[in-house]
Amino acid sequence: MLNIYNTLSKTKEVFTPLEGNKVRMYVCGMTVYDFCHLGHGRSMVAFDLVTRWLRYSGYDLTYVRNITDIDDKIINRANDNGESFDALTARMIDAMHEDERRLNILPPDQEPRATDHIAGMHAMIQTLIDKGYAYAPGNGDVYYRVGKFVGYGKLSRKKIEDLRIGARIEVDEAKQDPLDFVLWKAVKPGEPSWESPWGPGRPGWHIECSVMSTCCLGESFDIHGGGNDLEFPHHENEIAQSEAATGKQYAKSWMHCGMIRINGEKMSKSLNNFFTIRDVLDKYHPEVVRYLLVSSHYRSSINYSEDSLRESKGALERFYHALRGLPRVAASGGEEYVERFTVAMNDDFGTPEACAVLFDLVREINRLREAEPEVAAGLAGRLRELGELLGVLQLDADDFLRAGAEGKVDAAAVEALIQARLQARADKNWAESDRIRDQITAMGVVLEDGKGGTTWRLAD
Repeated sequence: MLNIYNTLSKTKEVFTPLEGNKVRMYVCGMTVYDFCHLGHGRSMVAFDLVTRWLRYSGYDLTYVRNITDIDDKIINRANDNGESFDALTARMIDAMHEDERRLNILPPDQEPRATDHIAGMHAMIQTLIDKGYAYAPGNGDVYYRVGKFVGYGKLSRKKIEDLRIGARIEVDEAKQDPLDFVLWKAVKPGEPSWESPWGPGRPGWHIECSVMSTCCLGESFDIHGGGNDLEFPHHENEIAQSEAATGKQYAKSWMHCGMIRINGEKMSKSLNNFFTIRDVLDKYHPEVVRYLLVSSHYRSSINYSEDSLRESKGALERFYHALRGLPRVAASGGEEYVERFTVAMNDDFGTPEACAVLFDLVREINRLREAEPEVAAGLAGRLRELGELLGVLQLDADDFLRAGAEGKVDAAAVEALIQARLQARADKNWAESDRIRDQITAMGVVLEDGKGGTTWRLAD
């Protein structure tokens, strides 16, 4: 029985889809004005994990993750680059998809773009105006009337009276209340724009997700996700818009993942303390980065450091050492590990406990690999099976353990020296065997002798 922590109720709840076995999930995606940083990767990996587990559990999942391809940051960056906004976003979307592939992130079922849903935004805005939840002051803008929505603040637990303290209206705004937020922005010189009933302009950020989600998944759906920095105001405003427009509950469950932190601060471009995904992947194997992201609970913060990445690498090396030398066969045995893994994942996607199960399984594989190699091979298949649900352990063990060797060592030379050492050992020429081993060690290579022969990897 799957339990999910619902940010709306602030409790874990038994997950029950709105419609039979079908699950509809919407996750706020990227604003594509620059390369994705590792904080974006955290969100993408977190909901990739949720996707894998829901499908493994037998749910018929439709996963939608949007792309914000028009906003102030995109316009400003395109102007700085001297290119059109759509040329910039096309490049950044391609780069995002490349990052996802390298991190073994499954693509969403649908990936709507804001600029493809302008007509739907017009329709929802007009509905909100007709119901008295929005107003057009006549300057080309349209604002949402926050004070009219009775449930405002129910997600973030913020109170309107507290929010009004210190809030103010900018000189160029025509709001009736400082808390009101923009649904449609009048065009400014040099900006891209679309025609609308209120004049040329472009959508506000919050309305984009309300329209894309309901267009793809219906007026009510099961899960809405994103980073916890979106809880207020973005997700709060989505609820206000969507429920005022439809009269129905917007999303049943709200899931928010924690942030990547550096020195106690959220990783973000605005703070200029970020590392792009590709920056990190230039230094570390993609699976090392992914394991760092999945081994912490999705709701917790992750402190980014070289030490944490080295720990992630060390953990994966333990897994792949257990798999090394065993034939790839179908998973067999180890049902108790599957049960423990399932209990952990059904408790709000408890990956730290699930990873602990994998370590226990590794110990059992290592215990049995010499005495009962067939049993060990079946358990190795089980380890890969469970690892796949986390998006790891699908590589050839030697390929992972030797990753990065290209350009550092001559693999053919290492293999030739290993054969020469094996011959020296067969001839009982121990001095020559030791000399060759020392030569190989000096190349930055570690030899590992086992029942299946001698294998090698780069030294740490």
